[in-house]
Amino acid sequence: MAGEGAVSAEALKEKIQRELKAEHVEVEDTSPDHCSTSFKVVVVSPLFEGKPLLQRHRLVNSCLAEELKIIHAFEQKTLTPAQWEQEKQK
Repeated sequence: MAGEGAVSAEALKEKIQRELKAEHVEVEDTSPDHCSTSFKVVVVSPLFEGKPLLQRHRLVNSCLAEELKIIHAFEQKTLTPAQWEQEKQK
């Protein structure tokens, strides 16, 4: 079960979609026992257009500033809608 103050994948997904106007969000709990301490996310947002990787990651990190205080590992992949379309065709 998720511990006190744990973050759920669903809550992360909703927050990213809302705050980053994301068109597509995948959140995977990658903690060994699914204790919500490490996550892998894919975020597709038009806000990433023309931004380098570091700026994209900062957008996600600032969106999840509170949650990241209790998350131990956080892996993210940030794509624009056009990049996502290319990705899906691979």
